[in-house]
Amino acid sequence: MTKENIKLFSEMHAEPSWLADLRQKAFDKIESLELPVIERVKFHRWNLGDGTITESEPSANVPDFTALDNHLKLVQVGTQTVFEQTPVELAEQGVVFTDFHSALEEIPELVEEFFMSSVKYDDDKLAAYHTAYFNSGAVLYIPDNVEITEPIEGIFYQDSDSDVPFNKHILIIAGKNSKISYLERLESRGEGSAKATANITVEVIAHSGAQVKFAAIDRLGENVTAYISRRGKLGNDANIDWAIGVMNEGNVVADFDSDLIGNGSHADLKVVALSSGRQVQGIDTRVTNYGCNSIGNILQHGVILEKATLTFNGIGHIIKGAKGADAQQESRVLMLSDQARSDANPILLIDENDVTAGHAASIGQVDPEDMYYLMSRGLDKATAERLVVRGFLGSVIVEIPVKEVRDEMIATIEEKLSKR
Repeated sequence: MTKENIKLFSEMHAEPSWLADLRQKAFDKIESLELPVIERVKFHRWNLGDGTITESEPSANVPDFTALDNHLKLVQVGTQTVFEQTPVELAEQGVVFTDFHSALEEIPELVEEFFMSSVKYDDDKLAAYHTAYFNSGAVLYIPDNVEITEPIEGIFYQDSDSDVPFNKHILIIAGKNSKISYLERLESRGEGSAKATANITVEVIAHSGAQVKFAAIDRLGENVTAYISRRGKLGNDANIDWAIGVMNEGNVVADFDSDLIGNGSHADLKVVALSSGRQVQGIDTRVTNYGCNSIGNILQHGVILEKATLTFNGIGHIIKGAKGADAQQESRVLMLSDQARSDANPILLIDENDVTAGHAASIGQVDPEDMYYLMSRGLDKATAERLVVRGFLGSVIVEIPVKEVRDEMIATIEEKLSKR
């Protein structure tokens, strides 16, 4: 019946045959595939999907749109699109930012070409599950040579009153020599306590010469168990700057990957994470250098409170033939509790000689000298500790392109620290 439900969902949304067939092939693979490997994270018994595909009802937790700026924006609550805004001048240049099924009608060839192109449906069990069961999403298309100076916002709310799976596919296609700044928010909204699962895949296809700034804030609630995959695929001289704040309340495993296919391509991945309570967060951040003179940098900073667990795996892989490639990584974790658990695992896989690579990793507590200096200037211990944490996480926060969202991230950090 589950396979039949997937077929009915495809028919209800008039999905093209290629997508309907792909869902069925993915479903047939789920049981035979292994879960993805997230080193030192025990998530095999987590509920990451109950085998249902359905749509959410209209929600009472819809945000107020009266004070929005006039820039490119899409807002969804559950599976429902509640706001879509495209300035006329961008529409005239061929820019598209719409829900997934509308994109299948507006730019069908592009969706077919690039959907699940940076991650394959049979890579692992969660990729197959996502392909079969994703129930909503969005597509952003920027044509060649288009530069957008204002930030683009994709806001995806999970309704805390609903147990409908939060399974989204977000596809971003940046044409040759295009330039954009994109902000993504995954957030639980409302005061409900319904238990839900999330399986989210974000693909960023950066064609030759494209310049993409990708910022994200993840704030899914404590009742949401999530798998979040963000993948970049870069052409010649393309650039993706990732700045991701992992601020969830529930258990999460995440996979942030960049494939540097083109010569001269460049990816910077900056990740900050904050774990509290008893939650478990495991984050794989990977850069794979395929192109000659490609550069991949990973910077991960995390803070752990109470009895939480946070694991950073940084993976740099230079493929044979990627001459002149550079892979660097740094993972650091600040522990504010002696009951917390953490791992910071640097992994370098080097298959080529003419390259540069390096890594650094550390786990520790707040530097007593920093605390002494701040407290000697009249600050109490709690205030001094908050300032140290904000400075520790600041390398990513400053990369968020919208001031209001930067302030929101700082407020989230303050809120979590104040509960100690």
